[in-house]
Amino acid sequence: MLEGKVVVVTGASGGVGRAVVRLLGDKGAKVALIARGETGLATAATEVGTLGGTAKVFPADVADHVQVEAAADSIEKELGPIDVWINVAFSSVFARFTEIEPEEFERTTAVTYLGYVWGTRAALRRMRTRDRGAIVQTGSALAYRGIPLQSAYCGAKHAIKGFTESVRTELLNEGSGITITMVHLPAVNTPQFDWVLSRLRRHPQPVPPIYQPEVAARAIVYAAEHPSRREYWVGGSTVGTILGERLVPGLLDRYLGSYGVKSQLTDERPSGVSNLWEPADEDRDYGAHGSFDERATPRSPQVWLSQHRNHLLAAGAGGIAAAALAALGRRR
Repeated sequence: MLEGKVVVVTGASGGVGRAVVRLLGDKGAKVALIARGETGLATAATEVGTLGGTAKVFPADVADHVQVEAAADSIEKELGPIDVWINVAFSSVFARFTEIEPEEFERTTAVTYLGYVWGTRAALRRMRTRDRGAIVQTGSALAYRGIPLQSAYCGAKHAIKGFTESVRTELLNEGSGITITMVHLPAVNTPQFDWVLSRLRRHPQPVPPIYQPEVAARAIVYAAEHPSRREYWVGGSTVGTILGERLVPGLLDRYLGSYGVKSQLTDERPSGVSNLWEPADEDRDYGAHGSFDERATPRSPQVWLSQHRNHLLAAGAGGIAAAALAALGRRR
């Protein structure tokens, strides 16, 4: 469904974004790669081409709306009209809120929240003239439930959710042919834990259970191909977190107050690397995976069930109907 389509991916140089562009390459898409780290971008573009797609690199800081607009102009000139825009890029600070400097909090918000705003704006400005296109926002279980040590990131993800809901209702009001959806992710084994600014005494880790970035990538690309659903939840832990927040938020507060900090710490020392102000992959390609391959799972049965729920419901209804007919036949 994406073969020959022009698909923009922000944060394409590493982590989930990197896994997404690889999958898009395998599907034969024309992929526009946006990020700051040009080493990671160049290698990602090569991978897309090797897999069968077409890739072009458009270096930009998503926190700067001027750079995002310029990239979008270049993409349409060089690759053609944008069909899908996927927002993935983010940054953060691992620290207690009172230990984060105001300018660091502002920068995290600008990249992680406003980066999605500017990407969505650039996509809509071009898609609306054609009344078609899809926008995919990479969300998180932390868009529903805040946790300790990630106040800037959690705040930004909550903001993205509210922003996306607002835009969606405006598109519905207009009767627009453009769709916008969100894909909420669990903890993922990406380089973010190696390059996000940290003030912790020990190296940060994803809150277990940990999923490989390919699990997230498959869900995001599926959403790009099926963007009419309001949102997708990825992983059993995401489902549990969102439902738990709806049912027992106070209990989650107390649980995370007791265990939320230690669950994000390893016994290792921090890497000392930070990509908040400058790209960490300017001279090094980090790829898609982080440091937790041995503990990360490459699949999620919940994702498969979610994506095939209509077929399962139909099969279940068919089974019930068949059983009812059989019972009726026996009575007769």
